[in-house]
Amino acid sequence: MPIKAIEPRRLYLEIAAQIRSLIGNGEFPLNSRLPAERELAKQFGVSRPSVREALIALEVEGYVDVRPGSGVFVATPKSPAPDYSRTEGPLEIMRARKVIEGEIAAEAAAHIRQKDVAVLRRILLELEQAAVAPNPSSCISADRSFHLYIAKKIRNNMLLRIVTDLFDQRSSLLGKQFGAHFDNPKTWTAVIAEHRKIIGALAARDSEQARKAMHSHLSRAHDRWAQQLEHGKKSKVNSRPNSSGKPEGNRTNVASSSGDRCPRDRRFLFSEQTLYRRALGARRRCSWFH
Repeated sequence: MPIKAIEPRRLYLEIAAQIRSLIGNGEFPLNSRLPAERELAKQFGVSRPSVREALIALEVEGYVDVRPGSGVFVATPKSPAPDYSRTEGPLEIMRARKVIEGEIAAEAAAHIRQKDVAVLRRILLELEQAAVAPNPSSCISADRSFHLYIAKKIRNNMLLRIVTDLFDQRSSLLGKQFGAHFDNPKTWTAVIAEHRKIIGALAARDSEQARKAMHSHLSRAHDRWAQQLEHGKKSKVNSRPNSSGKPEGNRTNVASSSGDRCPRDRRFLFSEQTLYRRALGARRRCSWFH
């Protein structure tokens, strides 16, 4: 039997696998509350967005129920579970889009014409109307048309394909779940204002300002999807309160960390035993976290 190359797993998949294992072993019982996102990030030695991607992946699989304002609770998993082994996380995709589309906008500024500006403004109007409705699918469609139209202006089919493929990851199970948590009329209003700035820079044929406007837009889009799950305003999916109307499970109050990201040399996964102690509310920490 030939030996196959081993592919490194994406970080959020590693985090999800450990939490899934703990749930399967009964160390996080059904309806119990997981440690807070900030605490999980501190214990794993990773950024909170990485933990967030893992939790939302687990939510799609049915292992957890994210209840904004209350926490993340263990639920009954779906069968069969979706396979994410070759799927990039939505936040990673957004960061890639920032790099690529910023340069595309800068180059497009040199080729833009008044008729192109008119088309972009018409697409922006479609987005405004969809946001007022509100019609989430129409918002995404208009958003897609805006970004792909700009990409088409540099006449590079390979880059157009990349931009299209990256944007269409919004239709993945993970992408849809992020949208369900964090997209709302307020965020679409922000998108509209950001698109308007991009159009202004393109209309002025200012490459540097076009790059900055696109970078700013996609950075803000990333940050809107990187909000803390427990503190979100609402979730449109998988909300399962108990009969009393109150969330069930462990109410352990965990410590806060002072930052969102941990040093790269601490990006390792801790043992199940350590997480189990944290889940039980133990106050002692392992020496490598001091």
